[in-house]
Amino acid sequence: MSSSDSTPRRLPAGRKAELAAFVADAGEVTVAQLAERFEVSADTIRRDLDQLDADGVLVRTHGGAVGLSAAPRPNTELDVRMRLQTQAKEQIGTRAAELVRDGQAVIVNAGTTTLALVRSLADHRDLTVATNSLRGATELDPKVYRDLYVFGGSVRLMDQATLGPVRLPAWTHQPEVDIRCDLALIGVGAVSPDVGFSTSNLVEASMMGEMMDRADKVAVLADSSKFGRRLFAQIAELARADYLVTDSPPPPDLARALAEAGVEVLLPR
Repeated sequence: MSSSDSTPRRLPAGRKAELAAFVADAGEVTVAQLAERFEVSADTIRRDLDQLDADGVLVRTHGGAVGLSAAPRPNTELDVRMRLQTQAKEQIGTRAAELVRDGQAVIVNAGTTTLALVRSLADHRDLTVATNSLRGATELDPKVYRDLYVFGGSVRLMDQATLGPVRLPAWTHQPEVDIRCDLALIGVGAVSPDVGFSTSNLVEASMMGEMMDRADKVAVLADSSKFGRRLFAQIAELARADYLVTDSPPPPDLARALAEAGVEVLLPR
């Protein structure tokens, strides 16, 4: 048997292609596993993984990498999910921030796309912001808001978010105050013509639906990888949104359904 039959190719371009395919197949691998498989140093593997991560082929993690198909699992940690579709999320966040006017009250749910939105609000002022995102609350520049509120509930550490009723307690001996906002900015897990907007967690779906109900206008944020998918729990039908902010035009069936539902699709400028 020749050496080419028994060991991976040594050309860097060929190795990277094989490495990417191997990670996609395995789902999750360590640097040590890859170094042994491809018979190169750990430093070489790290450089390859860094480049493939930059190219959007896989997601670099501490000590290894995960394939794109494995990364978006419900239990994947927030920092890993933040590395997926990075450019698309930044474009969506920038475009969605254009819907926000100074002085408005906004509700923003937890998620990696809405985190990109939060970072895009840096030039806004005098906002009232209510959110269930612990990460978003810490990353929002204090110059941006007049008041910042975080909804209570159970803490979901993997998402750095709270899950519970969309309510804010008043001072002692007073009832809860009914809250309304000008705009709800909601990141979702899936968008389909028949089901509408959905996510993987039942309680999260209920919370996101209530956020929509407390808003005069609703903007749903979703990158194009979410199109045509359906997850476990429905959040709302398409018609509940006024805008869908995304990175590329929806496929024809979804585009027709959105138009019939009166949803305006907003793309990067």
